[in-house]
Amino acid sequence: MPNPRLTGLGCGLFCGVSMVVLAGLDRLLLGASATVYGVLFLLVSALSAGWVRRGDLASAPVVVPIAFAVGLPLLAEGEGGLGGHLMALVTALALEAGWLYGGTLVAGVIVTVRKLRLMARRVAERERDRVGEGERGGSAREGRVRVGGQGGRSRDGGPGRGAAPGTRGPGSYDHRPVGPRSPRPPAQPRRTVPRG
Repeated sequence: MPNPRLTGLGCGLFCGVSMVVLAGLDRLLLGASATVYGVLFLLVSALSAGWVRRGDLASAPVVVPIAFAVGLPLLAEGEGGLGGHLMALVTALALEAGWLYGGTLVAGVIVTVRKLRLMARRVAERERDRVGEGERGGSAREGRVRVGGQGGRSRDGGPGRGAAPGTRGPGSYDHRPVGPRSPRPPAQPRRTVPRG
């Protein structure tokens, strides 16, 4: 199956040209069978909804009924000039409204399913990106902890997180409270020895 991506305008052209060609073939080969035209319209509606690109999904259910009306004049047999042909077209639209609604419904269902799948895919991608960012942040924090705790010393020379309790690194100070200092003994006077 081909997988083209039609714009909104391209989808409209595809539907219109397809229905005109199919209506002409139906008139030449099958004598303007409305049932065959309706079945072919369902097929064209499904293809249009499946081939339109993601940004123009809403255009498929709009252009499909227009394409149905574009090809229908080739099947409507009217007499009496332009007025007769217009009346025949309106009558054909009224009689074949079931096919019109059916094709529009098919296009709407396919477009809705594609839109839901697209939204679910975007949510999954956001969750995947969020998990990836969390893993990268956790790896960075783990690397900092390892640098600080390697060998029981941190970057500033103090004990790291992995050091045993009670150990001190070089250049660190003990901030534990010190008891009261004992009084210093009084200084003894110097004795002078007389020379003689």
